[in-house]
Amino acid sequence: MAEQIKRVTGLLVIEVVNSNVNGNPDQESDPRQRPNGRGEISPVSFKRKLRDLLEDQESLFFKSLPEKYTAHGDRYRILESRGRDRTAISKEMAADVTRFDEEGFLQGTFVNKYWDGRVFGNTFLEEKANKGFIKTGVVQFGVGVSISPVQIIRSTNTSKAGVQEGKNAGMAPLGFRIVEHGVYCMPFFVNPNLARKTGCTADDIELLKLLIPKAYDLNRSAIRPDVRIRHAWYIEHKHPLGSCPDYLLFEALTPKRIGDPEIPSESWADYEDPKGLPQELLARVDRIQDLMLL
Repeated sequence: MAEQIKRVTGLLVIEVVNSNVNGNPDQESDPRQRPNGRGEISPVSFKRKLRDLLEDQESLFFKSLPEKYTAHGDRYRILESRGRDRTAISKEMAADVTRFDEEGFLQGTFVNKYWDGRVFGNTFLEEKANKGFIKTGVVQFGVGVSISPVQIIRSTNTSKAGVQEGKNAGMAPLGFRIVEHGVYCMPFFVNPNLARKTGCTADDIELLKLLIPKAYDLNRSAIRPDVRIRHAWYIEHKHPLGSCPDYLLFEALTPKRIGDPEIPSESWADYEDPKGLPQELLARVDRIQDLMLL
């Protein structure tokens, strides 16, 4: 019998230091920000970091994974890969023959090939022969929102080689856009109720737990050099349908702003860190882990 996936409530506490953690293409790649000044990290942005890590199977990271993953690389391909031909994928889906095994889990060449499809679901339309492929996945990430408003710094990038002709040759006006400092909280959820319909297994979720702590550390860039996951809280419930309301867990684990919460923070020292759940909530869950400490 396949190992049962646990019902999980998760919370990422992400510190952004002089970095653009998630640019907004509608605002010339400014760091995402709400009208009230609070910063945002989109779920798509974070999941892309996980996909990029897993897709490069020649990387040091992939080769460091347990053998049950490295020895079966064809099972851990990425469906939502950059530059994929969506028409070709739709044909691949249509040609596949899916079935449910003896334990009621979806099986098929397409399902067994793509880790992110099993875990996150897929964004392809369910038409005609594709109706066997569900959109909604077992794991969902919510929007990351900063606890306090964030201060955005904008300046001009310069280079020896001209980036455009004319008076601004060698310059990219306002091309450097970063958040000076911010602490964001991003919720995520593992819902075993959908596992049999997507083919997601407990091994798939264990791989997710290995990917999350490395999401930013192994994906640094010139505009995103210092993004720190302070905590990756992973809370397993006592019951597959849940044993404690999610919001109580989020409220208990969200850092508290010291002083005026409407003023942008300057460092991690501007927050009180809960460091764990109070005893009354610990009694309502099976266990809590900080994936950053594993």
